[in-house]
Amino acid sequence: QVQLVESGGGLVQAGGSLRLSCAASGRTFGNYAMGWFRQAPGKEREFVAAISWSGTEIIYADSVKGRFTISGDNAKNTVTLQMNGLKPEDTAVYYCAATRTSRVVSGPLNYNYWGQGTQVTVSS
Repeated sequence: QVQLVESGGGLVQAGGSLRLSCAASGRTFGNYAMGWFRQAPGKEREFVAAISWSGTEIIYADSVKGRFTISGDNAKNTVTLQMNGLKPEDTAVYYCAATRTSRVVSGPLNYNYWGQGTQVTVSS
């Protein structure tokens, strides 16, 4: 089993920045991809960004391209989401997830492990 714990959420004004971190523990292993998803009240969980274990493959949702940056630190078993230029529509609970596949994928059903989530609120 892999445990994922997110941190770094909070309240920020529009245009501000937040940095989310996800720490993986337990039976960690190489060659798997990590992703960030978010879910706003009354909406489905949506893909935000994903990174391969090697860090050579990265994908973003169109809604966050140019504003969010995903990165990973294999030595520390962490993945980070730097969020700049935040907008009120970015308000959601953000989840870290891990998939046993080596491919970078955006569908939530492809992910095997999930964190508990961290709240991000952007005020206008």
